[in-house]
Amino acid sequence: MKNTALALTFTALLGCSSTEPPAAAELKSQQEIDAAVKQMMSETSAQGLALAVIDAGVVTQVSVYGNRNAKEDALTTESIMYAASLTKSAFAYLVLQLAEEGIVELDTPISQYLPKALPEYVDSKTEDLYARWSDLAGDERWRSITPRMLLNHASGFANFGFLEPDGKLRFHFQPGSLYAYSGDGIILLQFVLEQGLGLDIGQEMQKRLFQPLGMNNSSMIWRDDFTGRTADGWTIEGKIEPHDDRSRVRAAGSLDSSIADMAKLAAAIVKGELLSEKARQELTRPQLKITTLSQFPTLQAEVPTEQQLPDLYAGLGVVVFEGPQGKGFFKGGHNDSTGNMLVCLEASQRCVVILGNDLRAETAIPYLVDFILGPTGLPWHWEYGNKSFWQPTTVK
Repeated sequence: MKNTALALTFTALLGCSSTEPPAAAELKSQQEIDAAVKQMMSETSAQGLALAVIDAGVVTQVSVYGNRNAKEDALTTESIMYAASLTKSAFAYLVLQLAEEGIVELDTPISQYLPKALPEYVDSKTEDLYARWSDLAGDERWRSITPRMLLNHASGFANFGFLEPDGKLRFHFQPGSLYAYSGDGIILLQFVLEQGLGLDIGQEMQKRLFQPLGMNNSSMIWRDDFTGRTADGWTIEGKIEPHDDRSRVRAAGSLDSSIADMAKLAAAIVKGELLSEKARQELTRPQLKITTLSQFPTLQAEVPTEQQLPDLYAGLGVVVFEGPQGKGFFKGGHNDSTGNMLVCLEASQRCVVILGNDLRAETAIPYLVDFILGPTGLPWHWEYGNKSFWQPTTVK
């Protein structure tokens, strides 16, 4: 592979007009944010939440509220929390670094990186660490998949093969043609980089992201020094879920981190730190139109053009939108006891990062983000479906 300068195919970028950028809304003060979060926690019974604010690419607030476990040990800014699918955005940032160095090309089919056909990887170690690629035997569409398609969530897979009715991985559409959220698509790119190019994603994330950014409490795999600092979670029913000590690196969601570290990551992403300006723009370039009314369930029929949400596209590891304050991007992260969100506005280089270790707080994320940043125009019902979102019952 040629070690050229940025081995990407860049196309025209949005936002190249000579008009002034949209005016940014006035940020809420920390006192106002504290009051809103505490009211939300009181009204929803949520036990814990961590929040960070970035303004002009600089971290201006890192706050924690409530508990990290049933013993009521307080959350701290260094508590180890589950990043969930925010891992995918961090992984995409790593892939862009690799692309700049010519190690991988975003538009080269993965078949060119693998020493043998994808379905021929049938050993138990592969299936345990990644997915059962042998399920794709006889379907040659895997050969057309590129790293860009995988970061765009356009693999053609469901979220995970093990969630299929028969537990088998399969294609539901031609790769590259549609957006359909897929953890297995991200895992496939990890597989290609590790098995095809000999990289260790856990070590690469440490070397290329966590160490340069001073993210000292972040790791793609469990570390012994996390003991005694982890945040447990609460389900929507209020049941406690112990923190999972992850023993495998999973690019789709194994990152453990702290709110202080995730604030550093968000600031780096919105500024483009560790990347060239062209690569940074490629991250949030609208690349694939999103044609469904909601993100989940992951496999949905396209709706007619007139019903599609305007200006909603897949970027690389993020979703890109246009709102009253201009272009923005976001990524959520979720499991049965975790509700996370990263939202950034490009013109003002402002972000909000929320790590919620209680799923009952997730219904308040839309309110809190728009309360802090001002109206963003982020299509919340696409992200969360037809949920009822929390709103303050009274103004305090």
